[in-house]
Amino acid sequence: MSNKRRLWQIFGPVLCAIILLLVILLLPWERTFSKASIYQAANSQTTTIFKGSRMKQNAFDDGYVPFYGSSELSRMDPLHPSVLAEKYHRNYRPFLLGGPGSQSLAQFLGMQGTAQQLKNKKAVVIISPQWFTKKGQDPNAFALYYSPLQACNFLLGVKKNNLANRYAAKRFLQMPEVKGEIRSGMDKIAAGQKLTSMQRLILENQRQMLNNEDKFFSTFQLRDRIQKIHERAKLLPANYSIAELNRVADQQAAIHTNSNDFGINNSFFRSRLDKKNLRKLKNSQISFDYTKSAEYSDFELMLRQFAKQHTNVLFIIPPINQKWSNYTGLSQKMYQKSVSKIKYQLASQGFTNVDDLSRFGGKKYFMEDTIHLGWRGWVAVDRSVKPFMAKANLPYNYNLHNYFYTKKWQNKPYAVSVTNRTPVNTDRKESLKEN
Repeated sequence: MSNKRRLWQIFGPVLCAIILLLVILLLPWERTFSKASIYQAANSQTTTIFKGSRMKQNAFDDGYVPFYGSSELSRMDPLHPSVLAEKYHRNYRPFLLGGPGSQSLAQFLGMQGTAQQLKNKKAVVIISPQWFTKKGQDPNAFALYYSPLQACNFLLGVKKNNLANRYAAKRFLQMPEVKGEIRSGMDKIAAGQKLTSMQRLILENQRQMLNNEDKFFSTFQLRDRIQKIHERAKLLPANYSIAELNRVADQQAAIHTNSNDFGINNSFFRSRLDKKNLRKLKNSQISFDYTKSAEYSDFELMLRQFAKQHTNVLFIIPPINQKWSNYTGLSQKMYQKSVSKIKYQLASQGFTNVDDLSRFGGKKYFMEDTIHLGWRGWVAVDRSVKPFMAKANLPYNYNLHNYFYTKKWQNKPYAVSVTNRTPVNTDRKESLKEN
């Protein structure tokens, strides 16, 4: 047997497999998902779903509403939005997007593949207080949610040089997970330059491969919470009633918070706050400051995306567990200043649907743990979500301002939020037609 034939027998099948794989990944493929798969994905909160596009596109076309947030969405007690929507046969279903560490920058990137599906539709955003640390997005957490597919979508979607695109690219470049040709593309956009023809070609091919991967693998390892939702729904009253829901909330909370004086879920308290950790955390948050943060400008990227899509958004601002903040020394006064900045940033740009729950941290059974909404908290959220979803979706005219990308705004101690008030900076408004 000749050496050429022997080599072909060894390497030929491997080469053929590689060629076949490349053909499969580079050719455009179509796939739709069953209603059962979409429902499971909507409540799974897996990073695969977060980073992908196709499943979310199908879901939003089918009437699902994105609920953007972080780890509070994982607290699936009987009053959780997904359980309430299931029990009372709402004409929408929440699609939960986020988990621990999914802050504004990660959420903005994750939104890149669903702009068309959310045009003139609705969304809910739960703004977590812990996002607004000095540096904003934690790079290690960003790595969990980083999507090369959505990064390609962002780069290939940039049509003009503007401050928002430059700011976004610079922020992505601060994340070590952004590598290769995508990083080179971000360098170009950050410098106010256009991608070269060769860069666009490479990124288009990369996006095609990533899109196919998304279609093939997005249903793998979905977290199945459907049974949990059904079991939780059985605990709710047959007919919707705020008074009855609060009664269920009180009953469930009393059972699940009887091991401590902070109103914290027993399992969370046992696993995170044993006696040794509890002693260490006394007065540990005295120096925390949420008023000065890069997160405010990252948050503006989310607002810009909503404005481009003409998405009607309900923003929820949760409280912090007051008993816990008293113990750790975290300043409620400081937190209210950060809330004032968030509300000003929203109201001054036309985002008027805001449910400020930030002063309810001392209300019994409102929180599930130190910073996450719980039983009565979810009931309060539903009192905003239910009518918001029922209203006709009228077009919204958002007026974005480049001021919110500046260091001056990031470091401003607070701002008084007044609906329709002109922002304190007169920088030009950013045209929504720019990109």
